[in-house]
Amino acid sequence: MEPPFERRIAACKRRLAAEGADLAVCFPSPNLTYLTGFEESPSERHLLLFIPRDGDPAVIAPAMYEGQLSELPIPILQRRFWTDSDDPLETVAAVLEGYSLETRASPRADREPPTVLVDDRMWATFTQDLRELCPDATFGLAGTVLEPLRIRKDDVELETLRRAGAIADRVALEIRERGTNLIGTTEAELATEIDRLLAAEGGEEPAFETIVAAGPNGAQPHHHSGSREIQNGDPVVLDFGAFVAADLEGSAATAMGRYPGDQTRTIVVGDEPPAAYERVHETVREAQAAAVEAVEPGVTAGAIDRAARSVIEDAGYGDAFVHRTGHGVGLEVHEPPYIAADNDRELEPGMVFSVEPGIYLEGRFGVRIEDLVAVTEDGAERLNDTPRGWTTGQ
Repeated sequence: MEPPFERRIAACKRRLAAEGADLAVCFPSPNLTYLTGFEESPSERHLLLFIPRDGDPAVIAPAMYEGQLSELPIPILQRRFWTDSDDPLETVAAVLEGYSLETRASPRADREPPTVLVDDRMWATFTQDLRELCPDATFGLAGTVLEPLRIRKDDVELETLRRAGAIADRVALEIRERGTNLIGTTEAELATEIDRLLAAEGGEEPAFETIVAAGPNGAQPHHHSGSREIQNGDPVVLDFGAFVAADLEGSAATAMGRYPGDQTRTIVVGDEPPAAYERVHETVREAQAAAVEAVEPGVTAGAIDRAARSVIEDAGYGDAFVHRTGHGVGLEVHEPPYIAADNDRELEPGMVFSVEPGIYLEGRFGVRIEDLVAVTEDGAERLNDTPRGWTTGQ
C-alpha cells in the first residue's frame, strides 16, 4: 500500500492538473499537516511546503526545524533549510526556478505564466513575497485542490474520530451520573472538571473552549462558562470534546495530525425543569434524529439542515433555531461540509460532520443535542452514543 502522505501528495498533484494549476504552496496550517503530518504554529519565519504539478514536493524552513522535518516519512520530499543570516526569499526563488516556473529573476518566454495556489490561511506577507517573485502568475487558493481531498476521511482518520467520540461519551456519562451533586457548582468549575476528565480519558487537550451553560445562559449558543452556580432544576447545556492524535504505528514519525471530539447534551439537574422544557427538549431530540436519519450519499447538506429545521418549525420554534445544523470536522473543529440550508453539496462516504439542532429561549433556557456522524456507503454512523434524554441517568 502506498504510504499515506505520498498518496495524499499524489492526489493533490492530480487535482492541480485537473484545475490547470502549476503549484500549491502551504503554510503552517491543517493543509500542511494533512500533506506531511507536520504540525506547527504560524510565525514570521518562512516555513512553506511546495507541491508542484510536475516534480517532487519541497519544504523550506528555518534550520532550527531540520531535525523535526528530517523525521517526516516522505522520501520524495525535498528539504531546504535557511539560517538567520540567509535571505529566505533566495531559497524560495531557487525552489520555484527548480520547478521551471517563470519568476521575476528567471522569465520564461517558452511557456505561460504559472498559476499558483496559496494556502487559504497563508499570511498576507508570505503571499506578497510570492507575488513579488512571480509578478505575472495567476494566484488562487489551495483549498480548491485540497478541500475535496480532506473532506473525505480515510480509515485512519475515521478510527481517530471514533476514539475522540468515545472519550467524549465516557465524560458525558460521568457528568450525568453526578446528578444533584452538581448543584452549587459554578459553570466555570464544571468546565474545568470536564477538561480534566477529557485528559484522564486520553484526550490531548480540549478541542475548543468547553461550554457549560446553566439556566438562562443556555439560550446563548456559544456561552462562555462563568460564575453562575448550577441551581436545582436548571437545564444545563454541556458542549465539549478533546483532540486525539492519529498515527499509523504509534510513533512521532508516523503522526498524522489531531482530530477532535464534539458532543452536546442538555440535562436538568435536580427537580422538575422549567415550564415547556420537556416539549422543547423532545422537539430538539426529534429534530436531531430526523437529520441523522436523512444522512446518506447523494443527499445534499442543505437537505440535512431542512430535515432538522422542519421539525423545529412545525413545533412553532423556528425563530429560536438560530444557527446551521452542523459543521464538518477533521483536522479542524469547523471545516466543510457545512450543514446549512443553502449548501447544495452532495454528501459522500467518508464525510464527517456534526448534527446539532437547538432551540434557544432568551431569558429562560436553551437546548442543544449534538453528535458527530460519518457518512457511510448507505447511511450514517453516529460517532457518539450516550443518552440524549434530559434527566440524569436517562
